[in-house]
Amino acid sequence: MGSRDWELPQLVRRYRIPMGAALEIRNLHVNVEDQPILKGVNLIVRQGEVHALMGPNGSGKSTLSNAIMGHPAYEVTAGQIIFGGVDILDMEPDERSRLGLFMAFQYPIAIPGVTVANFLRNALNARRRAANPEDKGIPIPAFRKLMIEKMDMLRMDHEFAGRYLNDGFSGGEKKRAEVLQMAVLEPQIAIMDETDSGLDIDALRVVSEGVNTLYSSNLGVLVITHYQRILNYIKPQFVHIMMDGQIVESGGPDLALHLEEHGYDWLREKQNGNGK
Repeated sequence: MGSRDWELPQLVRRYRIPMGAALEIRNLHVNVEDQPILKGVNLIVRQGEVHALMGPNGSGKSTLSNAIMGHPAYEVTAGQIIFGGVDILDMEPDERSRLGLFMAFQYPIAIPGVTVANFLRNALNARRRAANPEDKGIPIPAFRKLMIEKMDMLRMDHEFAGRYLNDGFSGGEKKRAEVLQMAVLEPQIAIMDETDSGLDIDALRVVSEGVNTLYSSNLGVLVITHYQRILNYIKPQFVHIMMDGQIVESGGPDLALHLEEHGYDWLREKQNGNGK
């Protein structure tokens, strides 16, 4: 057992995140391979809110999502990441997940030999045991019932649960598997890192419908995307634009439409006019 393993159940019970929790990014600076990528990001995402984060390639969007989840290759050099009033910077990725954060990957990896159902049952049991070390895990009949409920909610074929996770999946199936994970694990804040990447319009619509089905006052969503098209299906209340490692503009849904029509040049000119 690792030196920190004994701390985890105490940590999760101590920092049980309250309803209505917020993810707060405060003046976040992040380096990747000693190169500064994020240069003072400020953002608040609350449960029950949908935010979209847009920006050109290399602006730092995916760096932000990986830093929030604690990827070891992303070095936080300044700032704070607060979730439910708790500074999570010193927590491991699995600890952050068990507190109620979730990240849907841009490129989910395949795990041959591990079925979707077994993966999700182990993930769910890990959360249960973190909250209560005496928990014996969800019984198989109860888990099977839960899976059927969630898959029916998302209009997914039950045979999907018996397939090896992401092994031979199409792009759309990989993203639907991520949405199914959200449904089973019930996070409080979900980060969707370029979920629309590699999807055709039909697959994008199906995946978006799944996210919309799960959306409620208990779930806050941060949608990271290059393009406005996913926002035709997942409707954000707040839109933010990132350039050169900072959020330079925030607004409502009309901001995404303006960006789609006019591109980024007007923002670059605005930033240059501000002396940046």
